[in-house]
Amino acid sequence: MTTDERKISVGELAAAIGVSISTVGRALADDPRISAETKAKVRRAAERAGYVGSMAARVMRGGKSNLMGLLIPDVRNDFYAEIAQALSETCDREGHRLVLSITGDDREVEARHIRELVGARASGIIIVPTANPRRESTSMLRGIAHVQLLRRLDSLGDAWFGINDEPALFEATTHLLERGHRRIAYIGGSESLSTGSARARGFQRAYEQARISLDQATILIGPTTAEYGAAATKQLLARTRAPTAIATGSVHITLGVIEQIEKLHIPVPQDLSVIGFGDPTWFEWWQGGLTTIRPPVQELATTCGLWFLNRIKAGGRNSVVRHSSVANSILIQRATVRRLQNSPGPRGDNRR
Repeated sequence: MTTDERKISVGELAAAIGVSISTVGRALADDPRISAETKAKVRRAAERAGYVGSMAARVMRGGKSNLMGLLIPDVRNDFYAEIAQALSETCDREGHRLVLSITGDDREVEARHIRELVGARASGIIIVPTANPRRESTSMLRGIAHVQLLRRLDSLGDAWFGINDEPALFEATTHLLERGHRRIAYIGGSESLSTGSARARGFQRAYEQARISLDQATILIGPTTAEYGAAATKQLLARTRAPTAIATGSVHITLGVIEQIEKLHIPVPQDLSVIGFGDPTWFEWWQGGLTTIRPPVQELATTCGLWFLNRIKAGGRNSVVRHSSVANSILIQRATVRRLQNSPGPRGDNRR
């Protein structure tokens, strides 16, 4: 190895700058006891010298790493992929590195990933929790800064960032009711999840507020997978009195609905109106444009990331902070909902 290729040690770096080794370590760890001027001086010198600090050594000294954990159920979902991208960019700007953990909504996997992040002394964890985390997971999260994203469980603390799930489905369902639809099917995720229960409530509340009997509606609840969305759609369209409209409560379920509609060659919106959930780019092209609920992904992820990183920098403990933030989804009206002929007003028939 040549002299130019040899990695400089922290002692050599400290001597070159004229500060102590401990000052170098603290500056690179963004210790608040070190002035901004000294931190900048140390970092510039480290970059010029090609110095690479040891995260393991910092952790052994009792420090925190610059790792930020993100636990999500699925990254194949455009919704979660966008969240991961936005949070990664936010963390990178603030000197942290996002570590992505995919739980598959499995509480055992969730516990294992939390354990590993705690063991690596991650700065914090942003978590989309499973429906029923293990007691061990709850206990471990009490010892590390964390914030819940989208889903919310009281057992995991009071810091949460989410979207307006109930009002979003209420607006979408009302949109269909006002266009004369009564036999509307809702296909959504498990009501054991806070998001699933809120979206189902929004669907039901639209019928209640319009004073239309919910007996005409169909609510199908299951796993948030494309397979379930396709199977539920096939079941619905095989009925003698099939629904005139379908509203969905998840991105993957929407994909399954679309897949089955294409397979069965159902004319949309002539024979079936559809409101999806999520808004990947190609939704704008399907059937002239899918009417859909667009969650505020960028806003949600960036706001959550900045708030959480600021709390960590301030040395706050997540367990003693109560913070809730709700971002508003938007109903994007395109081409997949039609008004039924001779349709009554939103309160026009079958009053209770």
